[in-house]
Parts: sequence; structure tokens; C-alpha cells
Amino acid sequence: MANISIDTIKKIYPGGVEVIPGLSLDIAAGELCVLVGPSGCGKSTLLRMVAGLEEVTEGEIRIGGRRVNDLEPAARDISMVFQNYALYPHMSVFDNMAYGLRNRRMPKPEIRTRVDAAAGALGLEGFLDRKPRQLSGGQRQRVAMGRAIVREPAAFLFDEPLSNLDAKLRVKTRVEIRALQQRLGTTSIYVTHDQLEAMTLADKLVVMHAGRIEQVGPPLGVYERPATAFVAGFIGSPPMNFLPGEAHTTGVRLDNGVDIALPGLTGGRVDLGVRPEDLHVDPAGPVELSVRVVERLGATANVHGRLAGTDAEIIASLSGTDLPAPGDTLRLTAGAGKWHVFDAAQGIRLL
Repeated sequence: MANISIDTIKKIYPGGVEVIPGLSLDIAAGELCVLVGPSGCGKSTLLRMVAGLEEVTEGEIRIGGRRVNDLEPAARDISMVFQNYALYPHMSVFDNMAYGLRNRRMPKPEIRTRVDAAAGALGLEGFLDRKPRQLSGGQRQRVAMGRAIVREPAAFLFDEPLSNLDAKLRVKTRVEIRALQQRLGTTSIYVTHDQLEAMTLADKLVVMHAGRIEQVGPPLGVYERPATAFVAGFIGSPPMNFLPGEAHTTGVRLDNGVDIALPGLTGGRVDLGVRPEDLHVDPAGPVELSVRVVERLGATANVHGRLAGTDAEIIASLSGTDLPAPGDTLRLTAGAGKWHVFDAAQGIRLL
């Protein structure tokens, strides 16, 4: 195990295109750190700089206390798992997993021991003689993971490894990756654009936007107390609702004139946030929803509509069988501590 330290690194491409303007992050030994954010936010570029596949323009990267900026990828003691598996099609599963060890001139008995152990951990014992084309997508991904495991690296780097799998297989493989990482205790960086994947896998969650870190913390902490409106809208499915209004000393007055009591604020334009699952029906509730669409999901339903008197869209996740229909009006409220207030201009959390 090794800690990873990223100190004020920048990535500027030819022509002055600045992808990462200056980013610092510390990952503890044995920690699974997930980088999440929309496409183009810089998360894969950051991972590739740690791996040595992209040059660092400025700053420093250390793995296990050793500066690795100028080291080739093979010298960094890391293993990387890609989304496209990157397997050799003409080699057997065993040979794919053993390839890196043979290049290091490891003794054959040791190679056999390591490959057999990794195959056992990943449920690949019966597939070692097969070629990649004879495997399913999930099995190929496990072979790619096995190839990383046998090297016993200081760190694993995962670049959206589940993006080519179907939904059911993603869930199964996600559980396998988490269980395996916990058993091995290897420091890991995992890149994904899927916030559900990020929430369920991470010890440390890093939300990125436009090359910068918006928030770092335990997944539940980031979910329950997002630092910015961007984080609040990105983490969570369905996303957080934002209701525009004006802050005053006793709360927020929404643009339709309804007051929400929230002491501790000062004046200014704000967005009042509330998660769909935190809304519940209350005949005296302050939020009046004009229902447009009802999505039934089984035990719950997502009720879509607009805040009465405004164009603000609202989603409420409700349970039960007595659900509204399009055209109905519904009154909603949220419990104490479930409202989030963000500065409308800067997007930073106020309450």
C-alpha cells in the first residue's frame, strides 16, 4: 500500500488550453478514491497524469513518498484497468494475466502462483485456457482486473472500467471490485461519470467540475451537505430541486411569494434546494406543485411538475398507491434540516 499525493498540478495543452488549472489531492494508503464528474471535467486527464500517460505541466505527484513526474508508467509501481479491457486477443486468459510478470522475468512457479490466486479471487479458474473472444464482457473485465492484481502494485488506477457493461452486469462487477479492493487493501483511484457508482464504491469521493475539485469527502457527507449547487445537482438521482427566491433574516421568500422559514440568512438572491426524496405530501405544505408527469417505478414514483406561479421544475419521489395524476395540484413540504440554501450567483452553500 502507498499513499498518493497530488500537489498543485496543472495540465496545459499546446495552444494554451488549460484543462486542469491547479489541483491538489491527498489519497491515504489503502483508500479507494473515486473521481466523479461530467464528461470533460478533467478526471481522466488527472488519472492519466498519475499513471504517467499524460505529462504534468506544473506541480508534483508522489506515490508512496516518491516523486514520479519524470518516471515512465512501468516504473511507477501502478496497475491500470481500462474501459476497453486492453487484452491481447491471441493470448489465453492465463497468458494475458501473466504477460507483465514474464516481462519482469519472474520465475515461472511464482507466476503460476500469482495467476492462480488472482483467478481464484475473481472466479476465473475455469477460464484460464480460453481466449478473450470466448468470454463475456464481464469476464473480460475480470481478466483485466486480474492482470492488474498479479503485479501486486502500490496502487490500482481504474478508468471507467464498467462503462461497456450492461446495467445488471455493472452492479455485479461493481460489487466485485469493491469486495476485492477491501480484501487486498490496495490504494486505488477510480474514475467514473456515474454518480451511483461513485457513491457506492468510494471511501473518498472527489467531485470535479471544469478541471477543479468542487468537494472532497465521504460519499454520504457529500450527499447530505453539498458544498456547492453544482455538487448538489450532480450527486443524487433524481437530482436536487432548486427553487429561486430572495433570502431575508427569517428565511427565503420564493419567487411566487411563499415564505420558507430558515433563520440565519442575510439578504440576496438564492436558490433553495431540496432533494426529491425529502419532499412529502402535506395539505398545509408551502410548496404547491402543478403535476405534469408521474413516473411509476414500483414501490415509488417520481412526480414531475412546476412550482405554482413560476417556471421552476420540481421532482418529488413519493411512495404509496394514492398518487396524483397529471393536472393535479399537490402541496408538499420537507422536514427540518432538509432544505439547502445556495448563493444564486456563485453557487456556494449558505445554509
